[in-house]
Amino acid sequence: MLAIASGKGGCGKTTTAVGLARALAHDGHAPLVADADHEMPDLHFVADVPRTPGLPALADGDRPATVARTPVGDRDLAVVPTAGISAERVPAALDRLGQWDGPVLIDCPAGVARDAARPLRAADETLLVTSPDPQTLRDTAKTAAMARTLGAAPVGVVVIDRSVERPTDGVRLSQPTARSLLGCPVIARVPAVSDRPLGTDRVRTAYRKAARKLFKRNI
Repeated sequence: MLAIASGKGGCGKTTTAVGLARALAHDGHAPLVADADHEMPDLHFVADVPRTPGLPALADGDRPATVARTPVGDRDLAVVPTAGISAERVPAALDRLGQWDGPVLIDCPAGVARDAARPLRAADETLLVTSPDPQTLRDTAKTAAMARTLGAAPVGVVVIDRSVERPTDGVRLSQPTARSLLGCPVIARVPAVSDRPLGTDRVRTAYRKAARKLFKRNI
């Protein structure tokens, strides 16, 4: 299982989880993406599926195949949203995700609080999502350190990067800085698009390239 994590909310973490899952589905890998952010659940909104059933049903013992929802137009993508689950029941729900045959992506809570640690303990590795601004990078470095401590070492970072569209605007996160600060390489630079980013060709292309890199690493 791959945790999709960030040091700060609003970086594009959920969009990245859905974008990667759609890219994996496009390549025939039957992915499942699950929402472990019980306090700020918005995977159902980004993926355009009903909010229930979801993690509560998994915690009750249901199989992922019976709980997962399929977005319209994404028949090879499975989504497990969350609603009405207590933090204490999240680990039991995540344990059930191991029954899924394809790749599993977990949309984690942002930051380094206890809620963010729970899905990292269940994951095998972590994909970080960040913008290149200094404060967000500092927060992401803390998340990277926590993931490593919990046995889900970061395998790479997706940078939601305004400079992809406007190279003179802002600071880019270089590969040497990513390896030094976060302990992993930049997997993809995704243009920062405010309106329907997953409907933008350049964004979809960036996530497809990222998904193929990750799949080659046996994620």
